[in-house]
Amino acid sequence: MKLDQNTDLQDVPLEEQLVGVNAKTGLYPGARSWSGGRHRILGRGALESYCYHVMSRTCGGEVFLDEVEKEALRRVIWRMAEFSGIKVVTYCVMGNHFHLLAEVPHRETWLQRFAGATGEVKLLEHLGVLYSKAYVGLLRDELCDLRTRGMAVLAEQKLAMIKKRFCDLSVFMKELKERFSRWLNKRRGRRGTLWMDRFKSVLVEGKGEALRTMAAYIDLNPVRAGLVKDPKDYRWCGYAEALGGSRRAQRGLCKALGKPVDGWLNAGAGEAYRCLLHAEGREVKDAQNEKVVVRGLTAESARAVLAAHGKLSPAELVRLRVRYFTDGVVLGSKEFVEGIFSAQRERFSPKRTDGARRIAESDAPFYALRRLRLRPLG
Repeated sequence: MKLDQNTDLQDVPLEEQLVGVNAKTGLYPGARSWSGGRHRILGRGALESYCYHVMSRTCGGEVFLDEVEKEALRRVIWRMAEFSGIKVVTYCVMGNHFHLLAEVPHRETWLQRFAGATGEVKLLEHLGVLYSKAYVGLLRDELCDLRTRGMAVLAEQKLAMIKKRFCDLSVFMKELKERFSRWLNKRRGRRGTLWMDRFKSVLVEGKGEALRTMAAYIDLNPVRAGLVKDPKDYRWCGYAEALGGSRRAQRGLCKALGKPVDGWLNAGAGEAYRCLLHAEGREVKDAQNEKVVVRGLTAESARAVLAAHGKLSPAELVRLRVRYFTDGVVLGSKEFVEGIFSAQRERFSPKRTDGARRIAESDAPFYALRRLRLRPLG
């Protein structure tokens, strides 16, 4: 719905305000551009998937999303991820920006679901995630017509253009932001660009300490901003959604923790993640099997450790704003960062002999591809 000065949102049901977010688009499935744009450090593995921390901010940080708009962006993230083949590990939608920890599967491996005699049927069914039955039907008829007229090559080219939109981080982010921008501009009656730039990204090692620390860093955004004392109380983050019973959010955090896909309760992933978050406090049992509350770490205690020239644990690190998590380019173990550096050696100066840069402020073996000298922690 479109807002005006006389609109009282308290009198309008949430689902009515979100009309359009879940609507199937009428755009032709193969017509969207998908330029790669600015160079990024992307994983290059024969059969591997890669994880990325991606961030985007509204123009100048001046457009602030209300609760309905945050909910709309959350829904668009999940829907575009389902369509694109991207797996959401966790996310956080803030007032003027959002964070997403995403796993991008190896495209050729993921596309095998559309192989074989029934592959095209499955592909057209998959398009129903975003597109109306009418438009999918038109595409089906067009493909049939092209083949009947002896132009099967053109039909295959159209299908290939659709497949190029899958398992591509740049295409995913471009379409996500465009789709949300159109909805928000219509709702507010505004025009023009919503997002300040394309997006920032950090390639994160897809397992171990780096991945689970990055997930916690993202879920703790509202705590660092002073909006809540516990991330479970912030509706628009992956952790709160997981606690609310969302299986897809739980599966994402199980990935971050290296637990089985159904391990949120069965393998104790939920409890383990809460311990990592170190929010306001958590209940544990003492030697007498009595419940006691252990208070969590604070940003002040983490800064005190740094002031004393000490090292921060991952649990302390995520209480601060860490530029390595947003500007470090690549984050992970020394072996992982060196591997990415070696695989993409042509991007760097011949004078550079190695890739991994130790995050000196942490006692965990975290390495980044870029050394940050100006306020790496805040």
